[in-house]
Amino acid sequence: MATGKWICLHFLKLAQYNYEGWAVLEWECCIKDAEQGASEGAPFIADHIIKVTERAFDDFAGADIDEDLLRKIIGL
Repeated sequence: MATGKWICLHFLKLAQYNYEGWAVLEWECCIKDAEQGASEGAPFIADHIIKVTERAFDDFAGADIDEDLLRKIIGL
């Protein structure tokens, strides 16, 4: 799996379960200064945070049922 898809899946799971903790980026370079790593990592994390919708995609399902319209649609 490509790295971008892997990262996206992790951010999706964090959003799905309403994770309220911190996102942390870990880098492999043992000689990189912490401030440089943070300045590179912060925009990356910010670009991948997913804003969770405030309503379900199928919230229309709770709407009133128009039985006359349904009968008309199916030809009754």
